[in-house]
Amino acid sequence: MCRRFQPALLLSFLLLITYAQADDLDDFIRNQLQKRHVPGLSLAIIQDGKIVKAKCYGYIDKTGSTPLATTTLFQAGSISKSVAAVGALRLVEQGKLALDEDVNTKLSTWKVPENEFTKDKKVTLRGLLSHTTGLTVHGFPGYEVGSPVPSIVQILDGSPPANTAPVRVNFVPGTRWRYSGGGYTVMQQLMLDVTGKSFPTYMQEAVLEPLNMQASTYQQPLPADKARATARGHYGDRSLVKGHWHIYPEMAAAGLWTTPSDLARFAISIQNAFAGKAGALLTQQMTKQMLTDQKDNDGLGVFLQGEGHTMRFGHNGRDEGFDALMTATVETGQGVAIMINANDNSQMLGRIVDAIAKEYKWPGYAAKTPATRTVVPVNPKELTAFEGRYELANNRMITFLAENGRLFTLVDGFADEEFVPETPTHFASTDREVSITFNPDAKGEVSELIWKNGKEERKIPRIGPLFRLTKAIPDPDPTRTRQIETALKAMSQGGKAVEETPGITPGARRDFSGGSRELAGLKSISFINTMDVKGHGIERHDSPVGQILGYKVVTDKDPHYVIVHLTADGLVTDYDVVDN
Repeated sequence: MCRRFQPALLLSFLLLITYAQADDLDDFIRNQLQKRHVPGLSLAIIQDGKIVKAKCYGYIDKTGSTPLATTTLFQAGSISKSVAAVGALRLVEQGKLALDEDVNTKLSTWKVPENEFTKDKKVTLRGLLSHTTGLTVHGFPGYEVGSPVPSIVQILDGSPPANTAPVRVNFVPGTRWRYSGGGYTVMQQLMLDVTGKSFPTYMQEAVLEPLNMQASTYQQPLPADKARATARGHYGDRSLVKGHWHIYPEMAAAGLWTTPSDLARFAISIQNAFAGKAGALLTQQMTKQMLTDQKDNDGLGVFLQGEGHTMRFGHNGRDEGFDALMTATVETGQGVAIMINANDNSQMLGRIVDAIAKEYKWPGYAAKTPATRTVVPVNPKELTAFEGRYELANNRMITFLAENGRLFTLVDGFADEEFVPETPTHFASTDREVSITFNPDAKGEVSELIWKNGKEERKIPRIGPLFRLTKAIPDPDPTRTRQIETALKAMSQGGKAVEETPGITPGARRDFSGGSRELAGLKSISFINTMDVKGHGIERHDSPVGQILGYKVVTDKDPHYVIVHLTADGLVTDYDVVDN
């Protein structure tokens, strides 16, 4: 015999289930923040085209004195591009701009300099939005509070006080994809010229107000009333950003202050426009263009994942001290916006998205829960042979640290993904269906590992041990060390310093044009070791790496370690600041 629930009891029962599920998700997020030492996180979850959860965890900064609120502002980083793209597309629909017209036709204050690459193919708005124009400057470091801030023209020309290189075309527009914050800065100037309004004013009128993004603004620097409602940024080592944040005159590329709820409203507006609903900001036809792959899964202002009924659009963002993520389905009404007040290079945000997708049963979202692992004991001394740094992908290093019979990836100085031993040489992730296998030689030394992700299997070269296991050897070439020190100082400064200093590859000159705070105030370096990796397939900033050198570095702050990547002919093509 079964009993029917009374309506009130049934409602209470369902609420208990909902709260239990919410508690599980909330506990997971809190555990992730604790594990990664992230001060605070704010999110908004979309289900069936509506915001069903807006919640924050933690504090505005690492002191833990002031809790976050759902109205607390974060910097959106490159998600600024997605919102700015809608502002530009509105101008297209009004006939003030055209997607496939030479942007120099409407640019008046500044024009894209012509050169051999633009002889037959011109820079267009479609190319700016989809990163296919050949324009340089990947991203922007912003400007410390209180420091001189350049105009847009100064930024585009790389003129003082701009801290990045000139924005110029260096391959034929339309021939390939390359991310370019510089291109979005050209678009910002284009929008200024055709509207006659400041960028924050135009975006407020054309996008933010119509979408009820009440907390959001492109104003740089922030007015005092909004500055009081912000989180404070933290770097990867969890030190506070001086002045709490940077100022970004490159507003279209990186200058949006917002909340996850406002970003969720933005994502819902795109879902509604794609569905042709009344009152949408863009027409259905324009939205379909926005969500059409132009090249390499890049639409017009958003990146695309999947296809068909469950295709998703979105963007990640990073400013100094802030990371953000926005992803949403095109047709089925799901999505999430997450913002944190730290630069975190781990898989944390991805794990949180996976947990949300599982909790809310997002269609077409593949579950990534790994199978149950059978763990075997391993001699801790044998594990130390597996520790070290490996080149997981082009310009992407992964570090393994052994602790308590397990291997952990080490990211920003904190443990991240755990790998448990299924055999003495085979380890499986506890987060996802990824495994690694080591093949030590007769001496027990490891030169590579086998990385298996689903059906993909490939060899990953080792690029060096952890410094805590390394004994320094005499410097075989002090002159080379001094040259490398000069190159590192220039790469940290960016601008003319990196342009004019010899011994640096063209790709590194391009990608370090904005400088790097990691080696700011560099005083000296001292040699530790070297490793020959010629022929291992390692490439950094478009140049093959032949040798990797380790140094101890002294800066204005605490000393740390740096790995320098040299080409076969001795040019510096990259460096990585590491913890041990």
